[in-house]
Amino acid sequence: MSSIHDVANRAGVSTSTVSNVLNGRNDRMKSETLARVEAAIRELKYRPNTSARQLKTGRTPLIGVLVPSMANPMYGFIAREIETLAQERYGFRIMIGNTYRDRDKEARFFEDLMAHGVRGVIIISSLIDEQHFERAAERGLIMVSYDRRATPGVASVIDHVTVNSFESARLATAHLIERGHKRIAYVTPSGRTMSRDEKINGFLQAARIGGVAATAQVIEGVPPDEYGDSMMSELGRMQAVLLAKSKNRPTGVVGVNDILSFGLMAGFRDAGLSVPQDVSVVGIDNVFLSNLMYPAMTTVRVPVPEMAQVMVERVMGRLADADIPTEEFMFEPTLVVRDSVAPPPGSVRAR
Repeated sequence: MSSIHDVANRAGVSTSTVSNVLNGRNDRMKSETLARVEAAIRELKYRPNTSARQLKTGRTPLIGVLVPSMANPMYGFIAREIETLAQERYGFRIMIGNTYRDRDKEARFFEDLMAHGVRGVIIISSLIDEQHFERAAERGLIMVSYDRRATPGVASVIDHVTVNSFESARLATAHLIERGHKRIAYVTPSGRTMSRDEKINGFLQAARIGGVAATAQVIEGVPPDEYGDSMMSELGRMQAVLLAKSKNRPTGVVGVNDILSFGLMAGFRDAGLSVPQDVSVVGIDNVFLSNLMYPAMTTVRVPVPEMAQVMVERVMGRLADADIPTEEFMFEPTLVVRDSVAPPPGSVRAR
């Protein structure tokens, strides 16, 4: 079994330099040195002695990762990216919990993680209120929040890493309008969160700028306790069937995420409509299944690998130095054009 001395010899550095890399203290390290140490760790398959580390520091080599529900493949994708980076670069593993967007569950997870010696957590939560985050941070929990922005004008004790949700929905909607759609709809669950509100605003702005505000509609689904993440596709299916029967059926629809949009496509097929010949569908997230649908679904890519890297680096960096100021990181989405969008039926473009 390789030791930290073996890694140091392979990389041509001191053992303290290797230790700094393992513990996230590499902000001032030369990029070439960091690359050599990381390469040596991979080549030697070095794993730190976690028992010794825990006895010395009182901390476990674990990062908590709290998600709304692993039923959504997007959250599984994020967790995998976090785990890969945390394990390969820092020798940390992850502990996953499902919070179901419940503030009390999130707060209880914070308590459980700290009780087990976990001092760093990445939480995917866009709940409007983050006071329970602040209470946990005040007790020493290093926190990075994904999918929500910092409250404007309020100093935050946690880092925020998020995608521009407003722009995600705006891009999806503008794409439909550019293809000639005037009757458009945006479908979302009724549970209001910060990111969902931002997406609705992005949809509405694109409709206004595109001159179709009068025929654009936001459709909020049934109460969230009836349709959580595990039922998101079924909510999309149900709403598609209802839309297919409506008097002024939209010709283009944007879903709050890919999973709901998969349901939209299935529901339209159930109603005897063809995607995209009769109705076009756009998702948001770009989960791997979106390219396997038939037709392959046009969606908006969230840069998960890049975001996961920043989240892990922030946790590890602040575990090494809790005095590092917190920051907010905003990533921009990109449109991924596939086959689920076509000009509306009967239009000149369709002919």
